[in-house]
Amino acid sequence: MIYTASGSLPTHQYVWVDSSYIRNEAKGYERAVWFGLNSHPGRAWGCHVMLECGAVYRNLPPNAIAFSPDPIIPDDGWFVTDAQVWNCYGRQFSLHCYDYLSGLQVILADNSNGLYLFTAIPFGDGFSDYPEQSKEFMFIRTENNLLVIVPTNELLFIEESFTNNDWPTDLKAMNQVYTCK
Repeated sequence: MIYTASGSLPTHQYVWVDSSYIRNEAKGYERAVWFGLNSHPGRAWGCHVMLECGAVYRNLPPNAIAFSPDPIIPDDGWFVTDAQVWNCYGRQFSLHCYDYLSGLQVILADNSNGLYLFTAIPFGDGFSDYPEQSKEFMFIRTENNLLVIVPTNELLFIEESFTNNDWPTDLKAMNQVYTCK
C-alpha cells in the first residue's frame, strides 16, 4: 500500500505509551493499540495510537512507544535520537512486513537484540532517488521492550539455517542506478 503523510501498519501492535507524552500528569506507561504512522520531511516517524479510553493520539515520537508497562530504560534516558537514526525524507512511503523476515530476531549495531516488526519504504523524494542515500527503515522491538527504527545497514538478521552473524566490515553502499538501456 502506498501512503501520503499517514498510513496503516501492516499489523496493529498492542503497546504501552509513555504517558508523559499524552497526559498533563504522567502516570508511567499506559496501554494502547498502535495502528498507524505519519511521515513528514525532517521529523521523526509519528506513531498513531488508540488509548484504552477510545481516544486517538497522533504523531507520538517512537521513543514514546514500549512493548511492556516496564521497559528497560537506559540510565541516561530514552530519547527520540535513541529510537530513530534518520528523520523522514518526505511524505510518501509504503509499509510492508517481508514474509521472509517476519518474526526473525536481529542484532543491532550496538550489539543489542530485537525482533523485526515491519519495514517503511520511503519514495518520491530526492534522498530515496539517490542510490547512496536511499534507505528502507526496519522497525524493531528491542530486547528491552523499546521501539527502534534503523536502516538496513544498522542490523543483522538471525536466520538459524542460513546466517553466521559475523558483522561485515567490507560492504559498500549502493552508488549507482542500473538500467537495461
